[in-house]
Amino acid sequence: MSTPKDERDEYQLPGTLGRREFLKIAGGGIVIAVSMGDFELSAQEGRRGGASYPEDFNAYLLIGADGKVTGYTGKIEMGQGAISSLPQLIADELDVRYETVDMVMGDTDLCPYDMGTFGSLTIRMFGPALRAAAAEARAVLIELAAEKLKVPAADLAVKDGVVFEKAKPSNKVSYGELAGGKKIERHIKPKPPVKDVSQWQVMGKPFFHKDAAAKVTGKALYAGDIRLPGMLYAKVLRPPAMGAKIKTLDTAAAEKIAGIRVVRDGELVAALHELPDVAASALALVKAEFDIPASKLDDENIFDHLLSVAPEARNVASGGDLKEGESLAANIFEETYLNGYVAHAPMEPHTAIADVKGDKATVWASTQGPFRVKEEVAQAAGIPAAGVHVIMPFVGGGFGGKTRNIQATQAARLSKIAGRPVQVAWSREDEFFNDSFRPAAVVKIRSGTDKNGKIVFWDYNVYFAGERSSAQFYAIPHHRTLSRGEWGGGGGAGTHPFAVGAWRAPGSNTNVFARESHIDIMAAKAGMDPLDFRMKNLTDERMKQVLKAAADKFGWTAAPLPSRRGTAIVCADYNGTYIATAAKVSVDRRSGGIQVERVVCAQDMGQCVNPQGATIQIEGCITMGLGYSLTEEMHFKGNEIRDLNFDSYELPRFSWLPKIETVLVRNDALPASGGGEPAIINMGAVVANALFDATGARLRRLPLTPKRVKAALAAMEK
Repeated sequence: MSTPKDERDEYQLPGTLGRREFLKIAGGGIVIAVSMGDFELSAQEGRRGGASYPEDFNAYLLIGADGKVTGYTGKIEMGQGAISSLPQLIADELDVRYETVDMVMGDTDLCPYDMGTFGSLTIRMFGPALRAAAAEARAVLIELAAEKLKVPAADLAVKDGVVFEKAKPSNKVSYGELAGGKKIERHIKPKPPVKDVSQWQVMGKPFFHKDAAAKVTGKALYAGDIRLPGMLYAKVLRPPAMGAKIKTLDTAAAEKIAGIRVVRDGELVAALHELPDVAASALALVKAEFDIPASKLDDENIFDHLLSVAPEARNVASGGDLKEGESLAANIFEETYLNGYVAHAPMEPHTAIADVKGDKATVWASTQGPFRVKEEVAQAAGIPAAGVHVIMPFVGGGFGGKTRNIQATQAARLSKIAGRPVQVAWSREDEFFNDSFRPAAVVKIRSGTDKNGKIVFWDYNVYFAGERSSAQFYAIPHHRTLSRGEWGGGGGAGTHPFAVGAWRAPGSNTNVFARESHIDIMAAKAGMDPLDFRMKNLTDERMKQVLKAAADKFGWTAAPLPSRRGTAIVCADYNGTYIATAAKVSVDRRSGGIQVERVVCAQDMGQCVNPQGATIQIEGCITMGLGYSLTEEMHFKGNEIRDLNFDSYELPRFSWLPKIETVLVRNDALPASGGGEPAIINMGAVVANALFDATGARLRRLPLTPKRVKAALAAMEK
């Protein structure tokens, strides 16, 4: 099936051709069948990531007759660079040039099932499977070459997709020639190993994103760019508050507009037209009254509410005896840390086009989970899932928010009723209203240090941020970490006044802010430098190495807290990636504004496939982290959301950006552990700690708004 393209555009979407059509164009090819073998995910990893990759890898790799290589993945591209790093894996394991490898991503008819793109899992969990497929493909091609060249396979080598005899390089055959216009399936036993890091030629090298030119020139297609013959634009009625139900509906005025069709399907009400502005004008004429459920919650009393509805605690980690630890303490610290709801606010609002015809549907959607869309559209349209084909354009940011697909199911329902393709493109107000926010959360910590500055006990309780990054990694003999409620809710109906869910590094931003703020509080009481205090209480050599790397790059000099320099250094572990961040801030005491002047981030992510991509991700995390640290917070009263656009919800601006420096701590002994999220989790803590170092004011609630900073400074003067 050929994907419609904007008439101004010749950029080809990834994954727009069926396998037969691809073979016709390529003139035949080799499809390599491999199995998961020794690269099967462990049960623990599978549960954590929801991964379930098939045994048959036919769909993972195609060698064209022209020697070009196509990789297939259920992962999607939303700016994180998978479209560039995955070809590095293939190119290195196959011994082909990087430029000859392209990816088909997220097409549910062409690609193997994948649970979705999130959690910094693309390289970490899908990467081993793709490398295994490419390694076996290379072995199959060498076998075929041995037969064709009449030379033992052991006497052959490969370079740039050409197999040649080592002793006689002119005796050679290319991968394209070996394809011969036919499909070949062959297994290799025993399974060939993937390459050791010492053999890498493409992996580990810096590559800019393959899609960069298309995106900066406007050629890259997003869901909102798709046009279908006869397509209608839908503008959907948004209720005034969460949980509101339609009481009365008057569409008479809207229906007087020529060409307008107003559709109601339960609580879904939309105006449809061939022009989006006409559809919007018609929707504005729809009169509706709603029953709005009563609620006394707001963005100030939500924390007491969460504590009152918290479920039973789950033990995340524990050791020693808290009572014994308390008896050893010369100083005891007890603090509560808070953060409010935070929106995803992606550059591209949720958009989808659905074309439902009978028991078939084709969908283009901005989503992090195309296979989830497949199931949800099937249910919404009342058709078999096998009849739903989801095609993935590029996605303009997700951050966990595009794991929900309301816009796709809306489009499918409306298309089925209208009998024509329908596009649903949310406005910015729709985006905020329908978001699944990072949950408000509470962390309570009770701890103690002895007279030498050693932490002797640690009692950590987190409410509704979940366990990720909650377990402490310091050498504390007596400790306990308890979690009550996950970042996805965890407390049942009535816990949160609106939907909550994954937000870039879910839970970790809250937990690291609380833990590393508390560490600095103890360091200040001990009269110690914050880096020295951490080193004194760490036995994890890997974490100490990452801290040292950040400190060295920053030019850290020791001084007790608060030094009045406005500096801080913190560290964290995110799903196996170790991060240390140092920062310098200045504070305007009159306005309460914080300017982050410099950030150094050192990251140990195990094997690093694309250092350039990793650096870009770290820089993006630091930039995005400024938002939840300084300004981003949803305001609401009852079930009414008060922030529906960027006039009141303030994102980071270019003028806020500090000098950003990154250090990739090489650690080839460990497999890749992911780099799309880790660097964001330190930002709240490092900025709050730097604020304390600059002023002596300690804020225990994010974001660190000018109003809160001014109030804290005023309280110090009393």
